[in-house]
Amino acid sequence: MPKINPNNCRFPGFIGAWKTFLGSWLYIAVVIFISAQIAMFATQPAQALQEVPQESTPSETFLETQVLTPNDGLKEKLPPVQARPEKHILKNPPLLKFRQRSIPLLPLKTYQTAPELGSGETVVPEDAQADKVFDLNIQYVNGKIRNPAKGEEYYDNVYLRAYVGTETSVENPYVAPTIDEVYPGDTVRINLQNNLPLDANCNEEENNTFHCFNSSNLHGHGLWISPAGNSDNVLVSINPEESFTYEYNIPDDHPAGTFWYHPHRHGSTAAQVASGMAGALIIRGNRAPQWVESSNDFINGDIDTLLSGLDDMQEEVLVLEQIQYACGQNDDGSINWDCSGTTGKIEYGNFDFSPSYWGESGRYTSINGEVIPTIEANQGQIQRWRMIHAGVRNTISLEFRKKVDITSNYLKLAASEADSWSQENCTGDPIDYYIIAEDGLTRSPAWKTNLTTLQPGYRSDALVVFPEAGDYCVIDTSAPASATVNSTVESRQLLAVVEVSEGSEVTDIDSYMKDKLIQAAKNSFDGKVEERVVRNLENRLKLALFEPHPQITDEEVAHTHKQEMAFFIDTSTTPTQFEVSNGIGSSFDPKPYDPNRIDRKLKLGDAEEWVLTSYFVNHPFHIHVNPFQIVKIIDPNGKDVSVPGAIDGDPNQPDPEYPGLKGVWKDTILVKEGYAVVVRTRYERYIGDFVQHCHILDHEDQGMMQNISIVPASEFSH
Repeated sequence: MPKINPNNCRFPGFIGAWKTFLGSWLYIAVVIFISAQIAMFATQPAQALQEVPQESTPSETFLETQVLTPNDGLKEKLPPVQARPEKHILKNPPLLKFRQRSIPLLPLKTYQTAPELGSGETVVPEDAQADKVFDLNIQYVNGKIRNPAKGEEYYDNVYLRAYVGTETSVENPYVAPTIDEVYPGDTVRINLQNNLPLDANCNEEENNTFHCFNSSNLHGHGLWISPAGNSDNVLVSINPEESFTYEYNIPDDHPAGTFWYHPHRHGSTAAQVASGMAGALIIRGNRAPQWVESSNDFINGDIDTLLSGLDDMQEEVLVLEQIQYACGQNDDGSINWDCSGTTGKIEYGNFDFSPSYWGESGRYTSINGEVIPTIEANQGQIQRWRMIHAGVRNTISLEFRKKVDITSNYLKLAASEADSWSQENCTGDPIDYYIIAEDGLTRSPAWKTNLTTLQPGYRSDALVVFPEAGDYCVIDTSAPASATVNSTVESRQLLAVVEVSEGSEVTDIDSYMKDKLIQAAKNSFDGKVEERVVRNLENRLKLALFEPHPQITDEEVAHTHKQEMAFFIDTSTTPTQFEVSNGIGSSFDPKPYDPNRIDRKLKLGDAEEWVLTSYFVNHPFHIHVNPFQIVKIIDPNGKDVSVPGAIDGDPNQPDPEYPGLKGVWKDTILVKEGYAVVVRTRYERYIGDFVQHCHILDHEDQGMMQNISIVPASEFSH
């Protein structure tokens, strides 16, 4: 075969000139580089060229992120979503990067406060400085959400509102970036820029309806910070094309834990959270428990300091969302859930949160934006799962079961088929794990369970260890109607699969977890602290030196007012009224939300007992600013079902949520119809106006909310 002369090509003069100019060796290098680029381009899969949403305009095919600084409006365009591999390996949400430097405050362009709830102005020193500054945008994003019902790699095109910040995931934009690396004592500023378009349907005078979907704000759910001014103030409205700077002064004694952030603008909260506008907010802790010789007592510390002594602990941040996008309407006016040839949205006209709609939609609970992802773990490795229910209304009942080794493909599984598939394929016994915190607040002792109930707004921190190599199903198991916010039986769903690689042998989870935590205590502490922590762990995994708040005693509430609260839905009126009452029994007097009315005035420094109930179906109660401690939960038969070992409901299928909650601190709790949930709380440090409400967010938008004002003693009167 004759040799080929390199100059015998289409442009021999051009090539020869370059060869003479560059020299032979450099010429060869350039040829190799160009050839490699051509080969790489030629082998790009055709599928990657088909990822643009079918109805997208050219300007909509990029996820645009705008990093805000006081002086610029630079927009950085990220590349289109690319085809993903067959396995969808779960990753923690991206971190929202911060600037740790001193900058001037941004101007407070928008500050709208309902009448009688404040002056509408914020007094901030002009030279105020920030420790950590985060930039966060609200904007429409074109993206894709996997729909296994239509195939292993089938994606619905969606066009939804989203939080966009630095390092926002291009593949999974519908989970907000995590705000992390925040410590007690930090000052955090969040520059919130609303880049949504003006909303012609927005009527600011509307109340207790779904309205103003493009107006927003920000709530730090569970944070123990001021509700006033530009702190955790949910009574402001940041309208389209406007910005607002939130300032969170995290107190030195703030608990370390798992919190989250989401919109809380009355009328648009449900629509925006249902679009995936929710993210984790993690307060880290480095305060070890201390022995104080002078008082002959201990000062409690952060659970993080114990867990830091574990070898090779893995942390999973799991934001569970229920993104209920629709695809227009059918000819009969019903909602069309099939997005074939169109784009899923959440807008006026296709927005409905009737109790049955989630099941009818065929949508999936996503984890960090992924549908049925694969979670990687090692046998014997302790993982901390920070679980956040960031959905609007449906209950999640979480359990792990060993999956049988079969060929059935869960990656193309319709939501309607998940119940039977799980029954057939996830046949192992549920494994035990340990809840160490509820709503970001450490509980003692750690609660051993094989089933955790997550209602909307809940967080649970669990220590999980998989005893064998192989695959495990993460299941949202079926629950009795009495245990759900919809008061209906919900079918079993597959949330994820955990692939466990071979590692350390675990013959008994109880003893393995105890031994590991005791060794962690010995690695982390010394002296009296080590001795006490080890002794507590040996006694049912008690975490008493890590509880965030002192118990509220009978003496503290003996001479203070008792608060009563009842949820109610009045279906006899048109439209249906979503209401809250300040009294129960003969004092029952429900009212829908009025932004101009203060429903409760409370005195700074008091501790009070609250009795919570519902007169129509079940509702998660959430109160801003101050957490509460559960005293007891009385069922309709007069039995306290919050004690460990209690049987709540049908003995053949009991509701597992309440048993073991006595004495636990939370900020959100399900109030079941006919039950009395008794809690105690302190009104410490902060004055100002804030809200308590049902955390079924469409109920809150329609009026199931109250305004609360904490005032100094000098301004308080019953």
